[in-house]
Amino acid sequence: MSEMRLFRLTEDGAQPVPTRALRRERDLQRTVEASMGTLLGAEFLASEYATGEVHRGRIDSLGLDRATGAPVLVEYKRGRDHNVVNQALFYLSWLEDHRSEFEALVERRLGPEAAAGVDWSSPRVVCLAADFTRFDREAIRYVGRRVELVRFHCFEKGLLALEDVVAGGQSRSIELPADAPEPGAGVVRRPSLGRSFTDKLGRAPVSLLTLFWELDELLCGWTGVERESLQHYVAYRRQGRNFVCVTVLPGIHTLAAYLTLPDPDSVEEVAGLVRDVRGVGHLGTGALEVRVTCGDDLEAIAWLLHRAYAG
Repeated sequence: MSEMRLFRLTEDGAQPVPTRALRRERDLQRTVEASMGTLLGAEFLASEYATGEVHRGRIDSLGLDRATGAPVLVEYKRGRDHNVVNQALFYLSWLEDHRSEFEALVERRLGPEAAAGVDWSSPRVVCLAADFTRFDREAIRYVGRRVELVRFHCFEKGLLALEDVVAGGQSRSIELPADAPEPGAGVVRRPSLGRSFTDKLGRAPVSLLTLFWELDELLCGWTGVERESLQHYVAYRRQGRNFVCVTVLPGIHTLAAYLTLPDPDSVEEVAGLVRDVRGVGHLGTGALEVRVTCGDDLEAIAWLLHRAYAG
């Protein structure tokens, strides 16, 4: 991360303002909640909002966008934490499933007119942290939600700077290629592959997005791995060869990973997650298909992914 420098202009020239470490995450949260209108352009609604016995979470801050009436969900991290985006999207999923509860909160705090004007078309998710990982910055490209990554800098004499790192999901649009013309007689037409990988992932539920980025972080964490995003799948390579290709199976909220192994016949079925796809048409390369629908599935086949990586 490049360090932000702040200077105070005096008659003797520019004098640097020393940075100050943030001792507690709660200090930043209180500052933002007290000045949410100035800092984020939103009316403050609630702090540490409980999401119930089933969900068992607490949303750091809730607000309402002054300009659009969109819900604003804010999560804070004092340091650099790759889970901040996942956590925020986890809470957004709950919020979108409990719209009436949020609107009731708006009515209690701001009145019935504000509650009637809540706009759910583009809720804002604001992640405030000291820094963000490559995982965070890359993840929001695929999310299809309005996610804002904001880096904060604290300085002495009570000065605070907010730096917009990247904002995702606001104006992203995907244009699908037009269908090919009808072939002539005797020509075999290749079946349509449907929507692109990016489009399918953008339309997926938050839980599947989170699962994909957990898988991506695992694979990219190994030495020498390169990732290439292709139209219909993502290829993970080592030393110039694909060892895993990942795509989204439409309609069933499932990731499919295709593994290239030197000895696929030696792999036994893992809890029904693995199947031999030699001779079966599929996207990407690989002899074995692994279907992943939850974190437990990912844990169960992590050793097999590493075996493909090791070659």
